[in-house]
Amino acid sequence: MIHSTTSKTKEELLGILQLQKANLPGALTPEEIQSQGFVTVSHSYEALKKLNDIEQHLIGKDGDNVMAYLLAMTEKSKEDIPVLIPMFETFGKILFKGIPVSEYNYIVVGQVCVAKDYRGMGILDKCYAAYHDHFSNKYDLAITEIDAKNLRSLNAHKRIGFSEIHRYSAADNIEWVIVVWDWRNGI
Repeated sequence: MIHSTTSKTKEELLGILQLQKANLPGALTPEEIQSQGFVTVSHSYEALKKLNDIEQHLIGKDGDNVMAYLLAMTEKSKEDIPVLIPMFETFGKILFKGIPVSEYNYIVVGQVCVAKDYRGMGILDKCYAAYHDHFSNKYDLAITEIDAKNLRSLNAHKRIGFSEIHRYSAADNIEWVIVVWDWRNGI
């Protein structure tokens, strides 16, 4: 039975890391990257736990197995993962509805992933609904950035209700698409 919950145990965090490792570009063929998408950042257990200690990640489980996750990250973590510092810096430079993103009370969806055998079953939508239910009373927006080459993720986020608000190229020459889901009107 598949259910959504927040990550509370070491085993659940290790399950996130196992799923993450299996979906990094180095673990995938070019065809899988193109058709199935990928995750970009590889977290250490310590970094993942530090994020989880601030806001618990949302996970989808089949029995005891983590088969999906949506990471939760706040501004408190902006210095903790060096590769994400440019994203947080960009939030101070771009506007959403006429206001700098950094002035909103937002949560960053640090990364999302659904295990290969569970894709196409609506699990991401269900997990995002649970993410919304869990965090929308505390935050105005959910925001994330997606590698422009990750079309599967871009399309999935658009379907969920995210809107593109900005694109930029980082020092690593990756084009990033910043998308936001506005929760202020009960959406």
